Amino acid sequence: MTMSHLKDVYHDQLQDLWSANTQAADAVTKLGRAAQDKDLSEALIAGVNGMNEGLQKIAEICNRHDIAPNGEHCKGMEGLVAEAHAHVLDAEFGDDDVRDAMIITQYQRMVHYALAGYGCLVAFANRLNEDEDGAILQECLDNTYDGDRTMTALATGGINAAAA
Repeated sequence: MTMSHLKDVYHDQLQDLWSANTQAADAVTKLGRAAQDKDLSEALIAGVNGMNEGLQKIAEICNRHDIAPNGEHCKGMEGLVAEAHAHVLDAEFGDDDVRDAMIITQYQRMVHYALAGYGCLVAFANRLNEDEDGAILQECLDNTYDGDRTMTALATGGINAAAA
């Protein structure tokens, strides 16, 4: 597809983020099962729930624009998911706290990809005067930031201290 307008980029990036969130939700579900710390496991479950809510909202926006949400495959998230598998799910750890610390790193990398995606989409929606889209995407961005802050709090709290 030739991209000639900002709206083309906007549509492409909606589809890219839908793909990214779909892939991340599956990986984070697996990370949640691997986590030993109860707070971490609960935060990961909340993260998956947030991703699923974001998926629904992105699909609704795509439907309003007459585009299929699954029209793109996000290779960037594919790589981050592969990293999560390599560094957590397929790796061996001598200590559960060390695994939990690694789970946080992999989760935050995926979340930071989503933060960049949502941030750009909010800017594009606002520039295109898609006010309803912008408000919905801003809510998704804010929720994603909340999840990232929760994970940072866990990383600077007991999990990494226990891994030392």
